Amino acid sequence: MTREQLFEQILKKKSYLCIGLDTDPQKLPQHLLEFEDPVFEFNRQIIEATADLCVAYKPNIAFYEAQGPQGWVSLQRTLEIIPKEIFTIADAKRGDIGNTSELYARAFFENMTFDSVTVAPYMGADSVKPFLKQDGKWVILLALTSNAGSQDFQMLRLEDGNEEYLFEQVLRTSQEWGTADNMMYVVGATQADYVQRVRRVAPDSFLLVPGVGAQGGNLEEISRNGMNRQCGLLVNSARAIIYASSGYDFAERAREAAFVVQREMEALLEELVVG
Repeated sequence: MTREQLFEQILKKKSYLCIGLDTDPQKLPQHLLEFEDPVFEFNRQIIEATADLCVAYKPNIAFYEAQGPQGWVSLQRTLEIIPKEIFTIADAKRGDIGNTSELYARAFFENMTFDSVTVAPYMGADSVKPFLKQDGKWVILLALTSNAGSQDFQMLRLEDGNEEYLFEQVLRTSQEWGTADNMMYVVGATQADYVQRVRRVAPDSFLLVPGVGAQGGNLEEISRNGMNRQCGLLVNSARAIIYASSGYDFAERAREAAFVVQREMEALLEELVVG
């Protein structure tokens, strides 16, 4: 999927919502346990209920890896039923030496046909570039995350007198590896105060923004600070949507929660991009 195609979907659906499929078997509605593959059945109903309200789905790979071989089966089955016009993100946070990254890229882009994968930049260019070799595929690079530990490294000041943080250097250096057409950045919603700094370094790039909803990120604040002329945001919400109910009505309640977010996004798009 190209950047232009993604923007077309955003305009068509009046939404830049990404729904995280962080499907935990211990949180599934009890009645789903009767199915042969409860995780897939949960995902199927969530997708059918919300596909017209979002532009991306983001399975967190750890939730599937933790289930062993069956988890990979559930993930593959889930990927196969996501409508083709919806952007898919393997939230895997991979990053290793070059030949290993090559294999990770094959796993997610060729074997599982995801549109994108999240990648950790700590090991540098040779760990990221293998993911950038395939046309139409995206790297989503960790830049400024929402977790408390982000302060340990990402917020360190560089000692060159320009007052930049380390995350800004990651943004700047990584743009030599890819472009706004094949590289996005993870920027946590709880880091809204720093989004303008991100935009100064990466004005054209899409940002994947987790942390809205259960983690307390503010959608309006992140949108006003982070939108560009092509929206430039994919805002992720997982628990607040997919676990809106634990009963038989879980998919219906998920749709209602997603609809509330989509309506707010529609108003922000009209004001900040379309208008």
